[in-house]
Amino acid sequence: MELPIYNTEGKETKVKATLSADVFGIEPNDHAIYLDVKQYLANQRQGTHKSKERNEISGSTRKLHKQKGTGGSRKGDINSPSFRGGARVFGPRVRDYGFKLNKKVKVLARKSALTYKAQANSIMVVEDFNYETPKTKAFVGLLNNLKLSGQKLLVVLPENSQNIVLSGRNLQKLKLVMAGDLNTYDVMNAGKILMVNSSIAKIEETLNK
Repeated sequence: MELPIYNTEGKETKVKATLSADVFGIEPNDHAIYLDVKQYLANQRQGTHKSKERNEISGSTRKLHKQKGTGGSRKGDINSPSFRGGARVFGPRVRDYGFKLNKKVKVLARKSALTYKAQANSIMVVEDFNYETPKTKAFVGLLNNLKLSGQKLLVVLPENSQNIVLSGRNLQKLKLVMAGDLNTYDVMNAGKILMVNSSIAKIEETLNK
């Protein structure tokens, strides 16, 4: 698949970007996408929730009254979950929600996600650019020129360009990622993907290892 490369003024250049069919033109696997997104979201969970269990409650362990002969229900100590201020039964514990996912499944998921975006004509390519200093106004101008302003946008950079990152990080509905860090969730969550030309080779190199 070939896509036109736009300059920073929003005009189409004479050069075309070629997208590899091995990455952007495979048979998509929906289940692989589901698993990769599920793992990504699971890894975002802190898992620091905790409630006190019976052995952690500060209170007397004396049995409140004898077991039989009172006419009332059987009771243990004041820390029982049945009483106000007592422990919680089967409460949350600190845990890690992450789970293992095979590397091949992750690669398949990312290729599938990129294929869906390519099929939907949701990928644009812009020529390589950089800023000498952080310039949010210039970055906004670039988006306006490409008619991408206000859209849910994922910008893929070939490498960590600090000035570009600082220029765009405060803009709403926009996320900047490095080509080597591209993940399925970000691809599927974006309405449009803007790739800097050099990032295409980095993506294909990463996913075809």
